Amino acid sequence: MTNKQSKLPSLEESLSEISTLIDKMEQGELTLEQSLGQFERGITLVKHCHRILEEAEQKVQILIQNQQQDTLVPYGENNKEEGQ
Repeated sequence: MTNKQSKLPSLEESLSEISTLIDKMEQGELTLEQSLGQFERGITLVKHCHRILEEAEQKVQILIQNQQQDTLVPYGENNKEEGQ
């Protein structure tokens, strides 16, 4: 594992890096080995982002429970009700 793979950036930095990796791979100028390395880094970043988002969701659920609310309402459902 390289230093770049072991250092996990913030969510925003991870998403930016994933976008850059995709752009590089779509250009088609990388060797197979380089593409696999970029893909591996991308998978690591996606998993890292998923963990960050799960932790944030857990924090939100704890805060809501502390406010005596039992369930989360998905964001899209709130917007549908307001728009109607």
